[in-house]
Amino acid sequence: MIERLARECGSSAMVMTMHYCGTAVIEKHGSEAVRRAVASGKHLSTLAFSESGSRSHFWAPLGTARADGAHVVLDASKSWITSAHHADAYVWSSRPTAGSGVSSLWLVERSTAGLSVSGGFDGIGLRGNDSAPVKAVGARIPAANRLGGDGEGFGIMMGTVLPTFSVLISAGSVGMMEAAVERTIEHAGGMKYAHLSGSALHELPTIRAYIARMRIQTDMARALWNDAITALESGRADAMLRVLEVKAATAESAREVLDTAMRVCAGQAFRKDVGVERRFRDTRAALIMAPTSDQLYDFIGKAVCGLPLF
Repeated sequence: MIERLARECGSSAMVMTMHYCGTAVIEKHGSEAVRRAVASGKHLSTLAFSESGSRSHFWAPLGTARADGAHVVLDASKSWITSAHHADAYVWSSRPTAGSGVSSLWLVERSTAGLSVSGGFDGIGLRGNDSAPVKAVGARIPAANRLGGDGEGFGIMMGTVLPTFSVLISAGSVGMMEAAVERTIEHAGGMKYAHLSGSALHELPTIRAYIARMRIQTDMARALWNDAITALESGRADAMLRVLEVKAATAESAREVLDTAMRVCAGQAFRKDVGVERRFRDTRAALIMAPTSDQLYDFIGKAVCGLPLF
């Protein structure tokens, strides 16, 4: 579904990706009432992990959670939350209230007193995804809103959120690649050289070679994406390796495919009606969204060398 949605709108695919990641946690650890609201389409969820202090190390929040009777008091500065102004609740990370774990997770309603969303999203790509910083200053929530055990956030992030996010963000990359291939083929077939007896752009061997490479890269990315899903569903031993590989591979492939689309469509590619420039911008996000491609290369290298990831 996200792959098809990404063909038309990368921002919408990002909103749905974050919603599905949030609801994956809620499904395992949330209350029945919230799960029912999600199932009936009455609850839009999202993740609230990113903090400027720990940057792309999303698993290491600096924000705190202080126990106060039947409540918990949250203080944090979240750098980016998708759907910040529209989500019904955030799956929020903090340091544990006690214990030695790295983090704890909470379900925090957007309307909670002490939360403030600042500004809107004005970025190079994925315009319309409503990502914005959110600050918590003495935000009180019920202690019962904890998702999983105190200090168990890291395990949930790695075991539930990361596989879901990796597969879904990869779906978005694959979808944008497919759209780029389609638009580039249309452009190459429709552009004519009037001074060359009306020959089309796709009659040039160099152009066909570029399009062939776009098709091959897209098909390779899709094959790895499908294999990652199969590995997760079947519980294969290499499932986590595929989770790490697929985001890096699809993000880098999408960048290369859209670079090639811009080259083939040339000056016309800068026009919105050709359908390439927006996807060229949108595909860049997957490269730098945590875990970034560079982090993933390090993790993959450690994994294949038999070293611990953390």
